[in-house]
This record gives sequence, C-alpha cells and structure tokens, in this order.
Amino acid sequence: MQELVNTHATGCGGVDLLADPVTAGQWAQAAADQWAAVHGLQPPTLSLTPAGLRSLRELRDELHTMLDVPPDQRLSGPLAVESVAPRADAQLGSDAQGRVMMIPQGAGADWLVSAVWSEILIAQLDSTWTRVKLCRDQGCRSAFYDASRNSSGVWHNVRTCGNIANLRASRARRRAAD
Repeated sequence: MQELVNTHATGCGGVDLLADPVTAGQWAQAAADQWAAVHGLQPPTLSLTPAGLRSLRELRDELHTMLDVPPDQRLSGPLAVESVAPRADAQLGSDAQGRVMMIPQGAGADWLVSAVWSEILIAQLDSTWTRVKLCRDQGCRSAFYDASRNSSGVWHNVRTCGNIANLRASRARRRAAD
C-alpha cells in the first residue's frame, strides 16, 4: 500500500511510475512478487490493461486522500454495511497452524488492488494504520511508516524533507529576531 502511494512523482524530480504502461507493468509485477514472497504464495503473472492501469492510479489517489486525514482523526470501529462499496475480491484461507489470511483474487491490476485492500484491512485491525502517514513536505508527500515510539514522525526522511523544513524555520526565526 505504501509503495503504491509512493509511485507518484514528487516535487524533487521524481518520476510517476504509473505514467506509462511499461513502467507501471514492471512496478506492478515487482510489487506482486514481493507481496507474494512475504506471504508465502506463488506470485501471479500480471499484465496491465489500460483499465487496470487506470484502476491502480485511482486507488493510489484514494489512498493518498485516506492518508491525508491526520492519524488521530481517522475513523475506526464498525462500519454501516450499506455504506461499504465493494472494491476487491479476496478469499480467506488457513494454513496447517490455523493462521487465517486473505488471498487476493482476480487477474492483473485486480489482483494487486485486492492485495492492497487486504493489507489496509489488516493494518486497521492491528492498529498500524495510524502509523502510515504522508510526509509533511508538500513537495514530497511520500507515504511512510512512522516507527517512532510516540508516533510523532512527520517526514518520510528527516535528512531530506525534515532538514529542509527545519532550515527554513530556523532562517525565518532569525529574520524575525533581526
């Protein structure tokens, strides 16, 4: 999920990885391979159709909007069933030790969309969803996992985005003092 959000171009000269079908297909296959490896599943072979690529871009935009809500203002608790719009298909399965997992369904982008929504659900259930944030730097807005003890992180990389912001703030304080 975080990697999908981070396929966007940044103000620092980054490239939109979903801008063209070839680059998007390579990114999607690598993401699917990585997800499957982490979950001990056979990776699917993904081929993106124009509709599938559009679906990934729309999901990226939706995730960006979801993460733009400050973590302490994100809703939790039961949903009203009538307000839920189906977004993806997944099957539930279990292993020999009785652990249950969601298995993405579909082909192409549908499989990847299913994997992303599954991860979001798990993150919401295990309370890690509030630790997934967007970098405060308006030119960056990369998604990151805040591993700080008190969940106070605001920059995806303190040395780049944080340093620039802190330098600007320091210069502004000096100008105000002069």
